Amino acid sequence: AVSKDRIPIPTTKKHSPYPTKERTMMLTKLCALTIGLLSSSTLAFAPSTPQRINKTKQNMSATPMAVPIEPSKRDAEYGRNIAKYLVDLHDAKATFDFCGGMMFQLVLTDKLRSYLENVARESDADEQPVVFDAAKSRMFNIPEYSKNGLVDNVRLFHGREVRKVPNAAGGMNFVLQLSLASSDGKNDPTTNDPQGWTTQEVEGYDGWGHDVGRVWRTGERLEQEGVVDFRKTFGQDSFTLCHRFYLHLDGRNRLWLSAEDGCEGTPSEGKSFLGDLSNMFGL
Repeated sequence: AVSKDRIPIPTTKKHSPYPTKERTMMLTKLCALTIGLLSSSTLAFAPSTPQRINKTKQNMSATPMAVPIEPSKRDAEYGRNIAKYLVDLHDAKATFDFCGGMMFQLVLTDKLRSYLENVARESDADEQPVVFDAAKSRMFNIPEYSKNGLVDNVRLFHGREVRKVPNAAGGMNFVLQLSLASSDGKNDPTTNDPQGWTTQEVEGYDGWGHDVGRVWRTGERLEQEGVVDFRKTFGQDSFTLCHRFYLHLDGRNRLWLSAEDGCEGTPSEGKSFLGDLSNMFGL
């Protein structure tokens, strides 16, 4: 039995519109096609997006990705102004590629976006988000790390992974939301960020553990705890798990947004090859 405080971890699988035999043949052909593409010496994929069976979904990424994600171009345009970079990624409805193909749209709460926009006016401001070096590939590697729910909006941020968002960019119904904490590292939606963490999320946080044993919250529960218009923003069926996040580089100077449990994503072009194949064949 599933505890009323927990809901099952979602799956991205969908019921196929094809009979089992036909679906098996199609999968066989699909595997052969994929192997052929991957073994090609040129790997020249066409840039067009495959037609999706479900035409009722609206993708929020109507605006093309205009923010540079290649490290040298990113650094040339933004330098140390990471606050502006995060704001621009949010405004462009950029996606982060988590776990090798799970596309999460980056969404800043209104309060955090406004805060970062003010910080962005000075690239050397003390409030600029910290980007740790490649040696800090896990949150427990950063200085003064401790297991709690507190953040400072500079080194650590409150965030949520949100599932079943019907119009999320990336086409996989995933959103990665970052919010603004109060000066004490916590948050009270009634006095600080109305879309941020609730008191219950802060006090019950255990994000260093596996998400199977953690508390997932429905939109209804979050609104009961004080979050404003969660279901209106992300959909009636949306649900979420809170995480602390930080930023770090890797050996190729790519930027990573990493959760405390080690799951992390890097800015992407907004498309997942596996996601497109899944949507195209209704898998």
